[in-house]
Amino acid sequence: MRIGFSSLRTLLFELPRYGKLTYCLARDDRVPLGHKLALAAVLGLVVSPVDVPGWVPVVGDLDLVALGVLAVKVFVDACPEGVVEEHRAAMRQGASTFDRDLGWLLGRAREVGGYLLGRLGVSAPAGVIEGLEERSR
Repeated sequence: MRIGFSSLRTLLFELPRYGKLTYCLARDDRVPLGHKLALAAVLGLVVSPVDVPGWVPVVGDLDLVALGVLAVKVFVDACPEGVVEEHRAAMRQGASTFDRDLGWLLGRAREVGGYLLGRLGVSAPAGVIEGLEERSR
């Protein structure tokens, strides 16, 4: 099976969006726990150091990346459509759970970095702290 340039480009643009959407849905209490557990199990298999042997039907023949993409797609498709659309709208506005959590994480990283640099008696390069502050908003 050959993958064309347009298919590859679409895949590269859609993967980050699906990853972000999956994160938001996994954090949403309205998504059934069974869906979240199934996703966690498959993603655990993908990152597991234990390799699935080739003799296992279907799973052994799939590349782990394809398995991960498939798991995310099935997870998103299994979630309630209204919840998915709500998260997609929030993502378009930059107000998704992912955006808020990333802002929080960058804020904490800025604080820790500033603290560590202060303890070392070093000042941050010009523009670095301001750039982090912009991202955390």
